[in-house]
Amino acid sequence: MAAKDDLGRRGERLAEHHLLARGYRLVERNWRCRQGEIDLVVRDGDALVFVEVKTRSSTAFGHPFEAITPVKLARLRRLAREWCAAHPDERGRIRIDAVGVLAPRGGDPRIEHLVGVF
Repeated sequence: MAAKDDLGRRGERLAEHHLLARGYRLVERNWRCRQGEIDLVVRDGDALVFVEVKTRSSTAFGHPFEAITPVKLARLRRLAREWCAAHPDERGRIRIDAVGVLAPRGGDPRIEHLVGVF
């Protein structure tokens, strides 16, 4: 399980760097509550963006985005509401994005960003 966790953390770091390089501003990473965790909370202009990051070392078991199911999206929406309730001073439009990271061993990572998945 440690290798999977390491891959996930690496993917989250790569996703964060990718977003920051495109002008997003980091608000919070790995926010947790009873219902789960939000990987990244960032700002894109006046929008507050909740980012789900999925990382795979290959597509042998599917593309990273295939792991973001309708059930997962509904949970992310609930988590976004919880985050907003816990941070009442943060204002702006709300959006949920997904970042898929393919990080093969010994190869260059490939990052894909889907804006407004829900």
